[in-house]
Amino acid sequence: MSKILTTESGAPVADNQNSASAGEYGPLLIQDQQLLEKLARFNRERIPERVVHARGSGAYGYFEVTDEVSQFTRANFLAEVGRRTEVFLRFSTVAGNLGSSDAVRDPRGFALKFYTAEGNYDLVGNNTPVFFIKDPIKFPDFIHSQKRDPFTGVQEADNVWDFWAHSPASTHQITWLFGDRGIPASYRHMNGYGSHTYQWVNEAGEAFWVKYHFKTNQGIRSLDGDQSAEVLGSDADSHQRDLHQAIERGVFPSWTLYVQLMPVAEAADYRFNPFDLTKVWPHADYPLQKVGRLVLNKNPENVFADVEQSAFSPNNFVPGIGPSPDKMLQGRLFAYADAQRYRLGVNHTLLAVNAPKATEANNYGRDGLSAVNKSGRGKNYEPNSYDGPAQTDNALAAPVALNGWTGTYTTPAHTKDDDFFQAGELYRLMSAGEKTRLINNIAGFLAQVTRDDIVEKNLAHFHAADEEYGARLEAAVAKLRAGDEG
Repeated sequence: MSKILTTESGAPVADNQNSASAGEYGPLLIQDQQLLEKLARFNRERIPERVVHARGSGAYGYFEVTDEVSQFTRANFLAEVGRRTEVFLRFSTVAGNLGSSDAVRDPRGFALKFYTAEGNYDLVGNNTPVFFIKDPIKFPDFIHSQKRDPFTGVQEADNVWDFWAHSPASTHQITWLFGDRGIPASYRHMNGYGSHTYQWVNEAGEAFWVKYHFKTNQGIRSLDGDQSAEVLGSDADSHQRDLHQAIERGVFPSWTLYVQLMPVAEAADYRFNPFDLTKVWPHADYPLQKVGRLVLNKNPENVFADVEQSAFSPNNFVPGIGPSPDKMLQGRLFAYADAQRYRLGVNHTLLAVNAPKATEANNYGRDGLSAVNKSGRGKNYEPNSYDGPAQTDNALAAPVALNGWTGTYTTPAHTKDDDFFQAGELYRLMSAGEKTRLINNIAGFLAQVTRDDIVEKNLAHFHAADEEYGARLEAAVAKLRAGDEG
C-alpha cells in the first residue's frame, strides 16, 4: 500500500491537484490548509546564502589514521593507527553567489567536520596554503572589493585591483591564484590546506604549532582560461556533477593528510612569522609528516539539508587541538559561528549534519528558533544540585604566554617578513610555461583597470617580488592596454 500524503501536522490530504474555491469559477478559499501551507513553506524554502563560500558541494566519508602521531597530540581521533572517524566535507568557491558557476578562477573552500568521540572538530581551510590578508579587520573590505559592485551589479576590475594595490601582502596569494592551479578541473583533483597555524598538545602537555596539508590522491588537474570558458559554457555545475557521479560510481576520492610541526619554542625566532596567513613554512624547514587518509564515499541524501545547512566553525576544537595567535584565525573563531547563527538560527548545531554523532552534546542552551531540546525537566543553569552536566577542568589546549600592553599593533617583522619575498620564491619555482601563463592571466585582468595609478601600484608589487616577474607583467599589460586604446 502506498503512503498517504499528509499536511505537516499529519492530516491526510484529500486533493493535491486542485485548490479549494467558492464554486467552480469562484475565488480561492483561505480555509484551504494544503494550499496555504504549501505556498507559505515555498516562500521560506531558502535560507540566506553564505556571504562567502555560497556555492558549494559536499559528501560524507571517513578519516583513517595511518601513521603514529600520538606523541604530538592527545586528540582521541588521532590516538592510534587504524582508527576511523566519520567526516563531512564541504567544497566551495569563495566569491560567487549560490547560482554562480563552478569552473571559475577563485580559491576553493575545503571545510571538514570530524565527528569524533570527544565532539565535533571543524577544520575550515582552502585549496591554497595562503590567503590575501593577514588581519581580520580587513576581511569585509576585501570581500566587498571582490563581490558585485553596488552600482554596476558586476565584479569590477577597478575594485579588485584597487584593494590589492593597497594590500601588498596579497601578492603571494595573487601569484598562487593566477597560476596553473587557480582553476581546479574538479574538487577531486585539488589539494586542501588548513592554511592557518593551529596548536597540537600531547599527553605530557608539550605543545606544537601545526599546519595541515591534504594531498589529493587523484593527482592535480587544473583548467587553463580557454578550457574554463568551454566548461562554463556547457556545464555550470561541473564540479558538483563530477563529485556526485564519481561517488555514485564507487570511485571514492581520497586525500592523504600530512602535517608540518613546529616546536612552540622555535616560533619566536623563525625567519617568517609562523602565524601570518600570507606566508608558508618552507618544507625544507619543517618537512611534511604523514598522518592518515581521508576518503569520501557517500553522497548526501538531500543537498539542502546537508550541504546548505552544514555549519562550520574553526572554534570547534577537541582535547589536544587548539588555536594559535594567527590573527586571521582569531577573527574567524568568532565570525564563522556567528554567520551560522544568523543564517540558520541559534539551534543550527541540532541539525543532523551539524550534531555530534559519536557523542552527545550536553549543555544548558535552551529555546530560540527551531528549538527541539527535550530536556524541559532538566535545570537550565549551572552549577546545580541535580546532577546536570559539569565542567571537566581539563583544558583542551596548552596556554600561550602573553606580554605587552593592549592596543592596535602592526605585528613585528621577522627576518624574512616582507610582503614580497615568498611571492618571488613561488614565481622562481615555476617552469617557463607556468610563468608565461601566470603573466597572461594576471595581465588580462589587470589591463581592465581604468586608472593608471592603480595599475602602477600593483605593478610595483610584482617588481618587488621579482624583477623579471614585474617587467614581463608590465610589458604584457602595456601591450593589452595599447591594443584597447587602438
